[in-house]
Amino acid sequence: MGGFVWYSISGGEEDVTSYVAEIEKERQEQQVFMQSDPNSPFILEKKEFTSLKYFPVDGRYRIKADLEPIENKEVVILITSDGLQQSYLQYAYAVFEIDKQPCKLLILEVMQMGPQRGTLFLAFADATSAVETYGAGRYLSVKKVKGANTMEIDFNKAYNPYCAYVDNFSCPFPPRENMLKVAIRAGEKNY
Repeated sequence: MGGFVWYSISGGEEDVTSYVAEIEKERQEQQVFMQSDPNSPFILEKKEFTSLKYFPVDGRYRIKADLEPIENKEVVILITSDGLQQSYLQYAYAVFEIDKQPCKLLILEVMQMGPQRGTLFLAFADATSAVETYGAGRYLSVKKVKGANTMEIDFNKAYNPYCAYVDNFSCPFPPRENMLKVAIRAGEKNY
C-alpha cells in the first residue's frame, strides 16, 4: 500500500520537538483568533467562547500520502449543514495507511468564483466523529504542488468547520468516500 508515516525522526528528537512546538503555536494562534478576531464565528454571532480542545500532537498522524490522479474529473455536489449545496471538482485521491488500515480520501478543488477558486478542499469523517470529534466531520488544509505524486496530510492540523460552533454557518459535509473507518485521534476535538 502506498503512503508512509512522515515522522521517521530523520533529524532526531530536535525535529520532533520543533514540530510539536510549531503545532502548539498554530493552536494558540487559533485560540486567540476565535477569542478576539472580528471574523471569528464567536465574535460575529456574539457567542461566548471558552476554549478549543485538541488531541495531543502525534507524529503518527503526519502522513505522506500517494496522490492518485483522476483522469476524467467530475463535479461533486456536497450538501451543506444548512441544507444547501456546494459544487467542487474532483482533484485526486490521497492514498495512505493509518494503523495498518488502508485509507483513501477524495481531494476536491474549489470551483466557486472568488479568492478560494482553484484551492483544494479536504473534508473527512472518521471513527471519532460524533463521539470525540464534531459529528459532521472535520477539515484539513492541503496545498497543490504542480507535478507532485505525493502530498503531506497532517491530521494534527484537522479543524472543525464554523458550524461546529455556531448554527448560522453553511459548512459542506464530507463526501461519502471520505468516511474513514479508522479513528483519527489527532487535531481538533468537539467544542
